[in-house]
Amino acid sequence: MSLTDRALAAVGAEEVPLEEIGPSLRTRRRDRVGLLALLTADVLAVAVAWVIVLVLPFSDLVYSTWIWAYPPLFILLAKAAGLYDRDPLVIHKTTLDEAPALVSVAAIYALTIEGAQAVIYSGGSHPLPTWVILTAALILFRGAARFFAVRTTEPERVLVIGDAVMTALVRRKLNDNPALNATIVGRVGAAQEHGDRPDKLLGGVDELPAVIQRHRIERVVVAPEQEVGDEVVDIIRLATACGVRVAVLPRMLEVMGTAVIFDDLGGQMLLEVRGFGLSPSSRVLKRSFDLIVGSIMSILLAPVLLAIALAIRLTSPGPILFRQTRVGKNGREFQMLKFRTMVTDADQRKHELLELNAAAPMFKVPDDPRTTRVGRFLRRRSLDELPQLLNVLRGDMSLVGPRPLITEEDRLFSGWQRRRYHVAPGVTGPWQILGSSRVPMSDMVTIDYLYCANWSLWLDAKVLARTIPYVLSRRSPEYVAPDR
Repeated sequence: MSLTDRALAAVGAEEVPLEEIGPSLRTRRRDRVGLLALLTADVLAVAVAWVIVLVLPFSDLVYSTWIWAYPPLFILLAKAAGLYDRDPLVIHKTTLDEAPALVSVAAIYALTIEGAQAVIYSGGSHPLPTWVILTAALILFRGAARFFAVRTTEPERVLVIGDAVMTALVRRKLNDNPALNATIVGRVGAAQEHGDRPDKLLGGVDELPAVIQRHRIERVVVAPEQEVGDEVVDIIRLATACGVRVAVLPRMLEVMGTAVIFDDLGGQMLLEVRGFGLSPSSRVLKRSFDLIVGSIMSILLAPVLLAIALAIRLTSPGPILFRQTRVGKNGREFQMLKFRTMVTDADQRKHELLELNAAAPMFKVPDDPRTTRVGRFLRRRSLDELPQLLNVLRGDMSLVGPRPLITEEDRLFSGWQRRRYHVAPGVTGPWQILGSSRVPMSDMVTIDYLYCANWSLWLDAKVLARTIPYVLSRRSPEYVAPDR
């Protein structure tokens, strides 16, 4: 008898009644709150977009009772595009990931309304401003709706099927991001291992239905040690048969990320893996994006740059800018610019703080006493990084990319880890929006590798968009490599 057959036999047993296997009341309530929040957000976005379009100086629209049909029309289009179906399936409910779909649905909606208004009454609907305003409103209101839903529902109860190491990894990832709104209840797998928390091994895989019912599990994360085998397939089938949400954490995605294409080979599913790195056209596109956005940011932030420079000059002796040798694209060294945030003899005092290092073998000291009063403020908001816009314009850096390392840190990496140098280091990057001072070195190199393997212009845009709220929400100084 297979694993699934043995375990499913327990589902019909008295200890686990069949009718009790399925989505819990907590799960159904969470799904209802999330769906109602998104529906409300979409109706508000459509209403706000039309109010703005109606009052535009060049608008010739007139009120019609047909306008009450516009929100249901958008909801229908959004449903057809699957914009209400993704949230229950995923742990990380983010609006930016669905932004391309929102752009497409808003465009179809605006063009549909244009045709309808031509039939209903004279006067154009102005599809271009409608599309732009509606897209912005959707992203704003949907983000707020998810924020509300996460903070008004109880955390999702998660069970890991795997070993203690993978369970600890998933627990750390969930704890690092409260927006995920999930908590690890325990794990199912082999016998107690070194690193297991007390009472967190809830049973064997054969006991999965009973464990789910007993501990009110709402989602199962399958983290197998092996990527193939009938046993893993049976585990996934069993978990789905228990009526809970199922996610799989396959190790092979550590080298592929999302850069895969599903292919069909006579009914057999294949994963086609894209070649590593950026193509020549992608390099041109990324560099053009850096030049255009970097130039605009430099012009807009010029008053801020001048004010910071003046504050540094007036509050502490020493230069305004700090130059440090970093390792850049293809391993070439360059001089990275920052606003000076430390006293001038910071490097000579480094040995005094070795016992405070919080991230060996790298050197990271929280609340470094060598920072100046202005420097602490600059670091808290990452304003000391702004001069790196000059590095971007010179081509030494990119707006988004792997973390730029000092030469001492660079020596820690070898083999596949050095493929992070395929692209220029970034002013920001995926590691930063995760909290760079909290990300272990092993995770950082994997994140950098996957960034290079999965690069797209939209990925850079998402990282930049997420950097702004992350920096604004910071409550304590983030680690930045010390001035030397």
